Amino acid sequence: MKKIALALCAVTALGACSSTTKVNVMQPGDSTMTCTSLRTEFGRLDQIKAEGEGNQGVNGANVAAAILFPLAIAGNYLSARDAMQLAEQRRTHLMTIYNDKNCDNPANAERSFPVPAHLLAPVSHGMP
Repeated sequence: MKKIALALCAVTALGACSSTTKVNVMQPGDSTMTCTSLRTEFGRLDQIKAEGEGNQGVNGANVAAAILFPLAIAGNYLSARDAMQLAEQRRTHLMTIYNDKNCDNPANAERSFPVPAHLLAPVSHGMP
């Protein structure tokens, strides 16, 4: 009976752990993002940071973890810290692209770089 109770506590403690969304710093297509899509991504990164700050503070998962499995608090804190650091590194990476595109100039809000059709033709027909 004690083993069952211990196993139930362990499962509950693991379920109580919160996790913060983690992002890859560099993603395919970053350099082709428009100024508007870069701003949208900055908003998403702000949400990840807020989520991480919430997971580091007092919340239901951390209170349950403190009662059932105290080491889980450290795991929640470190996971949130890592996610926030990745989000900040991604913001720095994207800000370089944002500045290179001169996105603060309203005329460049939807600036894109069209590729001439003759350059795409070998790709669409298969290369020899």
